[in-house]
Amino acid sequence: QVQLVESGGGLVQPGGSLRLSCAASGSIFSINAMGWYRQAPGKQRELVAAITSGGSTNYADSVKGRFTISRDNAKNTVYLQMNSLKPEDTAVYYCNVWVALYDYWGQGTQVTVSS
Repeated sequence: QVQLVESGGGLVQPGGSLRLSCAASGSIFSINAMGWYRQAPGKQRELVAAITSGGSTNYADSVKGRFTISRDNAKNTVYLQMNSLKPEDTAVYYCNVWVALYDYWGQGTQVTVSS
């Protein structure tokens, strides 16, 4: 079993920054892809950013140039640095991690961008 613990959400003004973290623990032999999704009220969950075990990344068009995903394999942790935040970035952000053939989800962390 794999457990994911997210942190770093909160309330920020437009134009501000936040950094999300997601630490994996448990029965981990090797982590493949890691990513962040978000879900706003009344909308479907969407991919924000993902990173492979080799470090390749991809981003949703709406966050390109503003968000950066990274990972620390020694700590089994994935990060999402969010800059120039906009009100439309308001959502619950979920960490997603692939271990072997299974994927796991974090509990979600609220990000609210408002003045």
